[in-house]
Amino acid sequence: MPLRLGTTAAGLVTGYVADALFGDPRQGHPVAIFGTAAARLEQRLWADSKPRGAAYAGLCAFTAVGLGAALQTATRRRPFARFAATAVCTWVVLGGRGLADEGAEMARLLEAGEVPSARTRLSHLCARDATTLDSAELTRAATESIAENTSDAVVAPLFWGAVAGLPGLLGYRALNTLDAMVGYRSERYREFGWAAARADDLVNLAPSRLGAALTALCAPLAGGRARAAWRVWRRDGGLHPSPNAGQVEAAFAGALDIRLGGTNSYGGEVERRARLGEGRDPEPVDLRRAVRLSRLVGLAAVIVAAVAAPTTPRGAAPVQSIGVAAGGRAARRSVDNSAAVDNSEGAR
Repeated sequence: MPLRLGTTAAGLVTGYVADALFGDPRQGHPVAIFGTAAARLEQRLWADSKPRGAAYAGLCAFTAVGLGAALQTATRRRPFARFAATAVCTWVVLGGRGLADEGAEMARLLEAGEVPSARTRLSHLCARDATTLDSAELTRAATESIAENTSDAVVAPLFWGAVAGLPGLLGYRALNTLDAMVGYRSERYREFGWAAARADDLVNLAPSRLGAALTALCAPLAGGRARAAWRVWRRDGGLHPSPNAGQVEAAFAGALDIRLGGTNSYGGEVERRARLGEGRDPEPVDLRRAVRLSRLVGLAAVIVAAVAAPTTPRGAAPVQSIGVAAGGRAARRSVDNSAAVDNSEGAR
């Protein structure tokens, strides 16, 4: 089928498949390059100040959005180029394969009783202090990270790709990366990282709730309980200190009949969080179940994104077949859509 229709949807699906098959690019990952550049800019701009932090977050995020807008403008009347750009950007901003691989490796280490190695490995999933965590706490930390990052690394990028195209994909990943870098309540970042954290909260409001709903929908396919996922999500989702992380964590807890939450330490800061769910504490087998559920939620999310994405870049003049001309070639005409406004398919 010609790529005159569904270029964004096709690009999102292709990028999702590339991530599922190949994982993150092994060298020169654009997100890592962005992170390096953002870290250097932080060294120049840092101050114990919310306005300075807001300027920093805005400069980084708008650079990413601007790049996406430039790509979108350049491919406005080139459907195949739009498809290719969307596919590549989707691939590099998604993290579903890497998330699943890390969760499976954590489960393997915990099942083998290799607690010191699991403590080291946990840093691949989250920034939680792991030096004193036992097997049970490591399992809980990894399961919570799988749940939260199913939204952050899979559902949210696909959501913003469908809503805002290339600027949405790149802008979302920029904000989420900044939150991971500076969005902490530590002494250094309490003021400077405030804007990045609040912006990340804002852009995740809708995707996190979509992720929780998809978790309930997919729960039976992972051997879980849909009604319990829905009930625990609605009851406990707001108990988490983050307005978004608790949504998906609570849904996962209900789906898998486990209990999440408790005392966590980040950079010396201790947080005591409410319990989510009403089951037992998670075990390594539950971590594997969480990985399966995460994969299913990602698959459901890309289906939703493909259905929701615009079928034709507005402002373009897509070509439509109107029959077969002499010589067997299809005669074609353009449908003028130039009057439409480009819809730009593109914190805590």
